[in-house]
Amino acid sequence: MPAPGKRVLVTRAAHQASSLGDALAARGLTVVAIPAIALEQPTDEYGALHSALERLDEFDWLLFTSANAVEVFARECDELGIDDVPRRIGSIGAATSRALQQAGLRVSLQPSTAVSETFAAELKPHVRHQQVLLVQAESARDVLPRELRSAGAEVLVVPAYRTVVPVESADALRRELPRLDAATFTSSSSVRNLLELCDAAGLTLPRNIVLASIGPITSQTLRACGYEPQVEAPVADVEVLASLLAKHLSRT
Repeated sequence: MPAPGKRVLVTRAAHQASSLGDALAARGLTVVAIPAIALEQPTDEYGALHSALERLDEFDWLLFTSANAVEVFARECDELGIDDVPRRIGSIGAATSRALQQAGLRVSLQPSTAVSETFAAELKPHVRHQQVLLVQAESARDVLPRELRSAGAEVLVVPAYRTVVPVESADALRRELPRLDAATFTSSSSVRNLLELCDAAGLTLPRNIVLASIGPITSQTLRACGYEPQVEAPVADVEVLASLLAKHLSRT
């Protein structure tokens, strides 16, 4: 187990922090939860999503790339009185699949690794001449729709939410940043938003803290911003990330 007092920053949105925080705490780490991401409705105020929901029966595939997108989709379906969804549903990873199951939806395909490139590759044999609805964050990467279109699918992308920087977290970050031993990142937007939050607080992310990434895409974003992750989870799972970080900190 890590030495007592190791302090780890959790940067997920406030409503998501508990699962990662619980996994870290279970391994003897002290969790410092400061949201670097807040979720707001998309710029079009659900216009595109509602339009797609009104013709949901036209789609052969329904795809999700985050649990947040699932939660918004399920809520808006409920509000609009829609309960007939496409039979085939694709989920990018375990957390998204859990959200789908909680919403009463059955997953038809989950890729072997939770990245858009793998999701696209494993979907391609199934989507030629198919109508596909992709529900995701407003600023999400375009890899998945681009690759599916190249395979002959008709893809409609609709935003379910957008991520913003919660400026109210700046004071907490000023107080806690000098005392941190590690920071966790569970998405590319969490990297960008924490760095924006640092700017807003007049701070720089210290070079001596351990940076822990949920996977290769998040690590790529860290490197593009000038930071090298010391820990990277081989699968996008908070339990795996927490375990690897705890082991790393036990050696420091």
